[in-house]
Formats: sequence, C-alpha cells, structure tokens
Amino acid sequence: MATSVVSARLKPASVWALYAIGLVPGLYAFYLGIYGGLGADPVRAFEHMLGLWALRFLCLGLLVTPVRDLLGINLISYRRALGLLAFYYVLAHFTVYLTLDRGLIFSSILGDIAKRPYIMLGMAALLMIIPLALTSNKWSIRRLGSRWNTLHKLVYVIAAAAVLHYALSLKAITAEPALYLGAVTLLLAYRIIRRHIMDWKRSRKGAGVRPPRSAGA
Repeated sequence: MATSVVSARLKPASVWALYAIGLVPGLYAFYLGIYGGLGADPVRAFEHMLGLWALRFLCLGLLVTPVRDLLGINLISYRRALGLLAFYYVLAHFTVYLTLDRGLIFSSILGDIAKRPYIMLGMAALLMIIPLALTSNKWSIRRLGSRWNTLHKLVYVIAAAAVLHYALSLKAITAEPALYLGAVTLLLAYRIIRRHIMDWKRSRKGAGVRPPRSAGA
C-alpha cells in the first residue's frame, strides 16, 4: 500500500506551497529578462526557459504513478498541481512566442507554423493541454465520469509532442534534449508495461501470504 508523504491535515497547504514554488522559476526568468541576465537574445532565452519548465512539470506529473507503484510513495494529491503548473508554463511560453517573439504579426506566425514542424508540434500540445486544464477539477470529474480518464490520457500524447517540439527546436540532439527524450520515453513505456508489473507484484504478494497454522500443528 502506497504511503502519503504528508498528513491529510497538512496536504492542502503543501499543495498550495507546490504552486508557489512551481511559479518561482518563471518569475526568476522574468527578473533576469528585466535586468539583462538572459544573454544576447533575451526573448528566445525567456521563451526557452518557460517551455523547458513546462516539459519538466509534465515529466514530474507522469512520474507520480510509477513512484507510487514501484516505491510505495503516494504523491497523487500533487499530480493536478503539477499538471496545472505545466499548463501555466505552456501558456506563458506560447504568449511570449506570440507577443515578444512574433510581435502579434499573424502572417509571420502562420508562416512559422507552416515551415517549422516543431512549431506544429508545440501548437498541437497547447491545443491538447487546454481541455485537460479546464477539466482539472472535482466538478468535471463528477460530470464526465469515466470519460474524464479517457480525456486525460491525452497527457501521454502531449508529453511526446512537447519533448519532440523541444528537441527539434534546438536543431541538434545534445545531452540535455537526449535526457528529456529518454525520460519521456521511459515514462510512456512504463504505461504500456504497467499492468504486467502490477500483476507480477500482486502475484508475489499473494504467494508471500501463508495460511495460519492450526492449533494442533
């Protein structure tokens, strides 16, 4: 049985603390941009940092299930916050692209989308993550029922699109994009083999339970 790392009484406060901590990198990047700490191309650097943090929070959200399954640590209460943080960073990344990078010149934006496959992947990830963010609440879970789980499986496609968007945008697979490609591949592959792993764990647990000895034994 998975163990929660925080007591039920402190859990709401810890979730809000996660939101606060999660927004710090974006605020820090904004601070660096204001005071000239983002190098020769501050707009691209700012855009890149926001996108990278979106990918990191997507990975952390996907990590919750294997951590619970394999290590017995229950972080499920934080998965919604991680997903929403990923959405906030995706939205900020896209906003910087539209405004500071492309200057809201829609002909330039459309031309960029048409000629750069990684922009298409980024747009696709944005469009898919919006309904997930809008339905990340208890009301939507009750309203949608089993369809909620089906809808939120889009996160796997979003993660794949996001990591490809990131890797292709760099135009070279160096150590950092290779690390994220490997991490997302492992996290998605785990979903494919998860049922077999859980069946194996249950069979081991069942085999380890011995019937009680009789009084006359």
